[in-house]
Amino acid sequence: MAIPGYDASTVAEYSLEQVGARVAVVANVVPEAFGLAESDSEVLAAALSAPVDLVACDELRAVEAIRITLDYDPTALPPGASPTDVAVAVETGAGRRRLHSTVDLEETTVTAVLNDRPPGSTVVAVYDDRNEKTGD
Repeated sequence: MAIPGYDASTVAEYSLEQVGARVAVVANVVPEAFGLAESDSEVLAAALSAPVDLVACDELRAVEAIRITLDYDPTALPPGASPTDVAVAVETGAGRRRLHSTVDLEETTVTAVLNDRPPGSTVVAVYDDRNEKTGD
């Protein structure tokens, strides 16, 4: 799972296949403890994937890029929902924050690419019916 624009030898990659989660990171410091774990968080009613924890995420230093990819269940979409409106969301102290995401309809995955650590450590795929331009 290369991150476009980065030399593959500089990318640290982790996966948690049993829940269909993958993360790749380019950073000056990637702690040995960094990785993915099944989350103990309650599964949200709107969730299209199992919640996943980014372990030791707050210990990453000088992050250039982080790519989070989650498998999602298209049968869990609300009736009439567009599968292109799936997003990666991260749990923060203030609630859930949707990240700008790209959907691969063929692979039924959703991917978010960030240039810094996410604002939380638990991620999940959700249906995002907000208008991207207005936020409504």
